[in-house]
Amino acid sequence: MSDIALVAAKIAPVFPDAAEIYPKIAAEALTAGQAVYQTATGTVGVADATTSGALFPFYGIAMQAAAAGQAVDVLVKGIVAGFTVASVACGTVLHLSETAGALADAAPAGTGTDNEVGLVTALTDAAKTRVVHILGPVI
Repeated sequence: MSDIALVAAKIAPVFPDAAEIYPKIAAEALTAGQAVYQTATGTVGVADATTSGALFPFYGIAMQAAAAGQAVDVLVKGIVAGFTVASVACGTVLHLSETAGALADAAPAGTGTDNEVGLVTALTDAAKTRVVHILGPVI
């Protein structure tokens, strides 16, 4: 399993009008591009698939950095740029990683809880730029 790198400054919805983005309150400090889960109080925190932490199920992707208690936009469904997926095959299913806030190209090993969150897809530009398609919260 390999974690998918990201460039926080480049995290952005590709088609904002078609994306589902919701305002939430950060339960802790968040960085743009981190995977988040929704807490019992409705705030969002850094998600991870490690069973012992119960920091899942996956809810969405933080669209900007936020300190604890600040508002943050969370992309729950849609296509997002800023992840380093140029060498990842289109159609590769992405999972919540056991690394806090990260996505991975395979299900967690060992005792992690699998959360399939989306897949790699290509845009229609000449370079067929690869991006991440988030398919919605894991229920």
